[in-house]
Amino acid sequence: MKNFVSMRQFSEHEMLQLIKFADDIQQHGIKPFNEQLFAANLFFEPSTRTKMSFIVAQRKLGIEVLDFMTDSSSVKKGESVYDTARTFESIGASLLVVRHPKDNLVKELAERVSIPVINAGDGKGEHPTQCLLDLLTIYQEYQKFRGLKVAIVGDIKHSRVARSNAFALSTMGADVYLSSRPDWYDETLPYPYIDIDEAIDTCDVIMLLRIQHERHQTESTLNKQQYLEAYGLTVEREKRMKQHAIILHPAPVNRGVEIDDRLVESSKSRIFKQMTNGVSARMAVMYRILEDGGVLHANDFNRRNAVNSR
Repeated sequence: MKNFVSMRQFSEHEMLQLIKFADDIQQHGIKPFNEQLFAANLFFEPSTRTKMSFIVAQRKLGIEVLDFMTDSSSVKKGESVYDTARTFESIGASLLVVRHPKDNLVKELAERVSIPVINAGDGKGEHPTQCLLDLLTIYQEYQKFRGLKVAIVGDIKHSRVARSNAFALSTMGADVYLSSRPDWYDETLPYPYIDIDEAIDTCDVIMLLRIQHERHQTESTLNKQQYLEAYGLTVEREKRMKQHAIILHPAPVNRGVEIDDRLVESSKSRIFKQMTNGVSARMAVMYRILEDGGVLHANDFNRRNAVNSR
C-alpha cells in the first residue's frame, strides 16, 4: 500500500485485513517503530477528531509529528499545496496526512510526490480513514458485513463520509441505503433512497451525517426542530429501531438537528466508540504504509531474517 487516498482502491479481502489489523492493535497494542520517522499533518481545514487522533496514533507508533498551521505558514504568502507538500518531502517527512476543502486534491497530490500520502478528507470527495474506523466499529459489533442493512442518513450530496462508506460497505457485502432531504440527494451514488422511517424500521446500522453548511453553494435556512422531525433520529424513532441496531455519526454532532440530544450517548449509540476506534484505525493505516515502504519494526525484521536463514 503506497498511499491511502480512496476506499475504491481496496478489495473486500484487503479491507477486511486492514479492519482486523486495526482491531488487533486496539486489543493488543503494537510496538512502535525504532527508526526516526516524521509525519507531516497538512490540515487546510478545521478538524478536531481527525487531526488529534492522527497525532495520538503517530505518537503511539513512535513517529515524530511535524505539525502545520496554515495561519503561520507560507500558504499566507501564496504558496501552493503542492509546494508545501514538496517542502515537507524535501526536509525528510516520511509521510503526509492531508486534509483540504478541494475535491480530489489529495489524490492528485499523491501522484506527484514520492512519499506516501494519506487522505484525511478532501472536499466532497472521500474520507477513507473515517470510513475505516466506521467499518471497524461495525465489525466489532457484528463480526460481519455481508447481509447487514446500513442506512446513511443526512446531507448525502455534500458528504465525503457518505461516499467512502457507501463504496466500502457495498464492497464488503452490506446492503447500503441512503436517506436524505430530496435537495441533498446525490444521484451519482448507485444506491436506493428510502425515507427515514423505513430506514429506522429495517436497518441494522443508522449512520447519521452532519449538515455540511460550509459546502452548500447557497445559504439555506434550516429550522432545526423541523429538520429533526422530518429527517433526523428522534427519541420516538429510536424506540422503533431493531433491538440489536446501532447508531453511528462521524461527528461533530449537531445535537438536536440530525439526532436528538438525548440519543448521542444512548445505549444504541457508538458515536464515542467511533472516536476511540479512530486512533487504532489510523495506526493501522500508517503502520501498513510504512511497512510496505520498507520501514519495518526491528522485531519483524529479525524474525524474517531468522526464517530466511534456515
